[in-house]
Amino acid sequence: MIKPSNIFKMNKKQNRKHLGPSGLMVIILCTLMPSLGLAQQKNPQKPNILFIYTDDLGYGDIGVFFQNQRKEEGDKAKPWMSTPNLDKLAKSGAMLTQHYAAAPVCAPSRASLLSGLSQGHANVRNNQFDKALANNHTLGNVLQRAGYATSVIGKWGLQGDRRWSYNNGEWTARPTDRGFDYFYGYMQHRDGHEHYPNEGLYRGKKSVWENNTEIKDGLDKCYTGDLWTAAAKRWITSKAENGSQPFFMFLSYDTPHAVLELPTQAYPEGGGLKGGVQWVGKHGQMINTANGEPDSYFHPDYEHATYDHDNDHKTAEIPWPETFKRYATSVRRIDDAIGDIMKLLKDLKIEDTTLVVFSSDNGPSKESYLPEGFVENTPDFFDSFGPFDGIKRDVLEGGIRVPTIARWPGSIPENKVVTTPNISYDWLPTFTDAAGLPSPANSDGVSLLPSLTGVGDQDQGLVYIEYFQREKTPDYEEFSLQNRNRRRNEMQLILMEDLIGLRYDIKSANDDFEIYDVSKDTRQGKNLASQDSLNHLQQMMKKRVLQIRMPDTSAVRPYDGEAIPALRPQPRSKGLRWKSYGGNFPWLPKMDDLVNNGSGTVKNPSKIRYNKINSDYFLLEGYIEIKTKGNYELRFSSVDKAIVRVHDITVFDADYGYNPSAEMMENMYFEEGFHPIRIYLKNSKKERNPFILSLKLEGSSSTAPVEFFVRDT
Repeated sequence: MIKPSNIFKMNKKQNRKHLGPSGLMVIILCTLMPSLGLAQQKNPQKPNILFIYTDDLGYGDIGVFFQNQRKEEGDKAKPWMSTPNLDKLAKSGAMLTQHYAAAPVCAPSRASLLSGLSQGHANVRNNQFDKALANNHTLGNVLQRAGYATSVIGKWGLQGDRRWSYNNGEWTARPTDRGFDYFYGYMQHRDGHEHYPNEGLYRGKKSVWENNTEIKDGLDKCYTGDLWTAAAKRWITSKAENGSQPFFMFLSYDTPHAVLELPTQAYPEGGGLKGGVQWVGKHGQMINTANGEPDSYFHPDYEHATYDHDNDHKTAEIPWPETFKRYATSVRRIDDAIGDIMKLLKDLKIEDTTLVVFSSDNGPSKESYLPEGFVENTPDFFDSFGPFDGIKRDVLEGGIRVPTIARWPGSIPENKVVTTPNISYDWLPTFTDAAGLPSPANSDGVSLLPSLTGVGDQDQGLVYIEYFQREKTPDYEEFSLQNRNRRRNEMQLILMEDLIGLRYDIKSANDDFEIYDVSKDTRQGKNLASQDSLNHLQQMMKKRVLQIRMPDTSAVRPYDGEAIPALRPQPRSKGLRWKSYGGNFPWLPKMDDLVNNGSGTVKNPSKIRYNKINSDYFLLEGYIEIKTKGNYELRFSSVDKAIVRVHDITVFDADYGYNPSAEMMENMYFEEGFHPIRIYLKNSKKERNPFILSLKLEGSSSTAPVEFFVRDT
């Protein structure tokens, strides 16, 4: 099989001629192969993509990730849960054992997932629930433009809210505004805290929406886990039966999070087209489980479960507290839904042409919203955090490492275990790669297809997380001593050289990182930072975190005002390296997986005769020299789409929705020295000088064009 992105490196006819004294070459490029890689695989067409996202499900909650180990230990003091359908899903595909959520709480985590941006670039950060998702590339609109029918079923929570806007809370970012053809579910984040929208048993009645219409009337006794499953099955069936285009669904459950309400009855037998949860569509019985008593059904595996509460086999076991029976039933209900949906794909004969990904938005939560009389929902009852320390709102492994499974028969081998570290904003480039397209140039992630399929070389991705939360970590006895009752506040994580750099309660950019080898020290109890051999890595981490993010005034960090560190490169000469590319893509592409059809070095980018070169895209690479440390005002405009990155900071995004020639401005604080720059350009073939980039030192009276430098060869 051939890695989808590698098709860009094949079968290109290149006729080259010199452009004269500059040494530039013009390329006459034949049309790219339309199949874009998938034709060489067992699955020749673009796969359907089903992304299943759970709310607050811990790494340790899934059988094959951790619960089966507890069962095998046979320790009556350690209760355990079963997830047979998820275990089956994992065996038929790949387990990603070091997959991170982009943030340890749902709103920023989901925003990063949907946008393909790290928390250093995403517009939703910290606890900004219901803030409008930025009007930019999303999983929805990139796949929409790749030819997919798109939908969101379940929890959204990124529509907009008056807390974060000046438009009196107008919803500017409904799913249908961000690239999704169809939406059925909870629009607002807080609605996901109640699993019976009409009854509102514990948190009050909630609103369910179909596209932009509120439709909660008639949803009597509808448990949302079942409701979203039935709605998903209905939509998938309609698309499969139509068969005119592939589909992408973001199936976003609001369980097991929050109130821990119970279903009305056992999960219907059979699954698929004829069995399982079914859409009925009648007012008052919208789905086939909308009867019986809400909040009443315990799974029989847990209804009468007991455990050795005092770890003394001589004393009698006692029943599980009801809170944990509820939690286990919620998890099992998700598992039942997975089995139901997988049977549907089989019944529709699309299971081999559908890429299924299952994951969670963050680590396990201790929240339950159950009334007085219930014990607290503490994740240490099942060790929902697995072999790690931390829970939801921690950037310790237990708060951000999430159970993730990917299945795509014929492309992803069975029983595969992916140990390469990766993160949720990698899914956008992964899905565009599966669809035969490069990812948008603004994406912070990398395609995971090489790791999943075993074909091609896996690009090293960025694993970076930042978050703020008052309060402390729990004092669970399973945690390392240093991680119990630990003050959170400003937190930060970065992965470098296969080691985790971690900071809690950050006061300044000079604070040292704790350094852990989490492959050996899962509890993060042995801080390696004092080792002399890691002094260099410590300094690199401090610099790196300042070179990959843009500050956000709505989520101020103590290191925002620190100068961006320069590189200490070899001597440079004036100029830029350039590469040109052919193709016609729905967005400005990240060009790492494309093969250039021309390249060279030029002292001044304005000397490149863009309007005479028969190429569609350009990548310019070099360095800018900052001679005086200080705050700089950068200005940029382009006649067509463009992205400007300094280090790995997206300084100017002039792609999605950009008004050609409009001037953009940013302020940046630079250290003296050389700073790498990458400029992605769409070639309009109309202008000789397609962009203007200038900078001005604070206090200076004049703005100067940027001078570029390249490494001497």
